[in-house]
Amino acid sequence: MHLIQYFDANGARAVAVTQNGETRQVQGVASVYELAQAALSGGGLAAAVAARGLGAIVDKAALLAEGRLLSPIDHPDPTHLHVTGTGLTHLGSAATRDAMHKANGDKPAGELTDSMKMFRMGLENGKPKGGEKGVQPEWFYKGNGHIVANPGQPIPSPSFALDAGEEPEIAGIYLIDANGQPRRLGFALANEFSDHVTERINYLYLAHSKLRACSFGPELRVGDLPNHIEGVSRIVRDGKVLWEKPFLSGEDNMSHTIANLEYHHFKYDLFCQPGDVHVHCFGTATLSFADGISTRESDVFEIEESQFGLPLRNPVHVEDEKPVVINGLY
Repeated sequence: MHLIQYFDANGARAVAVTQNGETRQVQGVASVYELAQAALSGGGLAAAVAARGLGAIVDKAALLAEGRLLSPIDHPDPTHLHVTGTGLTHLGSAATRDAMHKANGDKPAGELTDSMKMFRMGLENGKPKGGEKGVQPEWFYKGNGHIVANPGQPIPSPSFALDAGEEPEIAGIYLIDANGQPRRLGFALANEFSDHVTERINYLYLAHSKLRACSFGPELRVGDLPNHIEGVSRIVRDGKVLWEKPFLSGEDNMSHTIANLEYHHFKYDLFCQPGDVHVHCFGTATLSFADGISTRESDVFEIEESQFGLPLRNPVHVEDEKPVVINGLY
């Protein structure tokens, strides 16, 4: 079962569900957040959809082409949607980061960089046996709901950015219930957009490099994550493919279990506040930056994987410079 949010022909918000090869509007609900809140009462999302009934058939490909799709979940107050992520979680994901450090002379020849140390920690203890807690991964904060670009809409890159690079990932989608318990709704494609040139200057700039916009969706895949995910990430420039490469995810291709990554995020009470939504990106091993690609205005990112429905597509938009003016309030 997949869920989408969109604007209907009258400009009103609506929700649709894809199941058994057919997409229909879910009646009497205007957001997936509202639907998920109802699902907390019992029965889960499938029961909440069934209780409301289905309406007209929806052409979701047309919605994408017309720019009417929304992210598959949002929050009535964007400050209560948290976008976070973990890195160095996929087999092979340390290679680019390790090369950055070595190029900067961070470590003498033969000595492991911090990235490679972190990656090896995951290989050794990122997939603990049932009930045990594994090593904690690299973790980062991206922002709140204000940084999310809807599918099909431009991803803004600030004027001061040194790079505008895609990161094709899978994101877990969560709602915190009234008891402070994270409830997983499912997973979505994500572009965890980052500034890799800033990160390369110094590893301690990683936090800065992640404070960028992102996009996820267009569809929320309800249920567990498949063990093997094999999608394609590409960049289109002036209507032609500039760069294209497969990306792998799912636990068969990761050095951590999803459960271990979830534990080390939600172990903090800060992230267990009732009513909050979490979009948590699980990392990637595929970057155009690693192949020497530098994007520019109007380049289009495309991330697709058939198990997640529609592709995630966003053009790049470089923002104008915004002066920073600090006024005292004394």
